[in-house]
Amino acid sequence: MTPDPVHSWSAYPTSAAAHGSVRPVVSFGEPETFDEPARPGRSGAPVRRRTLAAAACFVLGAGLIGGAVAGSWLAGDSAEAGERGSYAAARSLWHSVPVDELFPPTVLGRGAGPGGADRLWTRIAVAPDSDCAGAFDPLLRKALAPVGCARLLRATYTDATQSYVTTVGLLFTKADAAAMRSLDSRFGKDNLDRRTDLMPRPYAAQDTVAAGFTNEQRASWTVSVLTDAPVVVYAVSGWADARTVDEPQPAGDAMRSGAGTAAAQAGLGHEAKGLADRVERGLRKSVTSPSERSS
Repeated sequence: MTPDPVHSWSAYPTSAAAHGSVRPVVSFGEPETFDEPARPGRSGAPVRRRTLAAAACFVLGAGLIGGAVAGSWLAGDSAEAGERGSYAAARSLWHSVPVDELFPPTVLGRGAGPGGADRLWTRIAVAPDSDCAGAFDPLLRKALAPVGCARLLRATYTDATQSYVTTVGLLFTKADAAAMRSLDSRFGKDNLDRRTDLMPRPYAAQDTVAAGFTNEQRASWTVSVLTDAPVVVYAVSGWADARTVDEPQPAGDAMRSGAGTAAAQAGLGHEAKGLADRVERGLRKSVTSPSERSS
């Protein structure tokens, strides 16, 4: 059966007694003894009752404890199964969700620009889905290797004035939740998302304003390792006139007040971060069960 092109990346109590309203009942019967054998003529029933009561309490207590332990096991299993289900659902999005849902033709970024200005990005090219060969600089490829590469999706956008171009990517990994958490921790601890030798590569599409968007034109970038889905989201931005950049700057730094680099002054950090954040939000909306989608 031929896949629908729009879905195909290859094609594109209280009681009264408690308040004293009932008098206590006092019994003057013969007291029970605990350290003497039953006297002749006594049946020994109290002793047997106490023994049975103690046994019943033991059984009840053991049952409660066992139930609590079993409940915790079941809860743990349920949480683990839910996590696996969520990851499995996210892992298949690259071929089960339409291109226009993951990378909308236009993306509105309210307050995403410098000074809280609105931004509007228009998609100008979508790369065919691929593996990760040639998509990353060698050191970034090595840093991402522990989570593997199941599929890579990329699209390039331009701003409303066609002054800037930004490639945004979704790397679908082969990793489980523990591996993604480990990678995220490493990126944060070692500042891997700020190193210029770990910048993502752009996608330059011929016959578009991004035709000259090559490695030398990279000005600002962001890399986000998700821990609730097996996906790495990234974006890299530059000028549409293909000018080279001597001092690229990570988006977080370029967005800081007072940043003086050319990339910061042009707002290219906002371009990369703003677009990546919105594509990530769209991805999260897609990670829903069929019942959630229909509700």
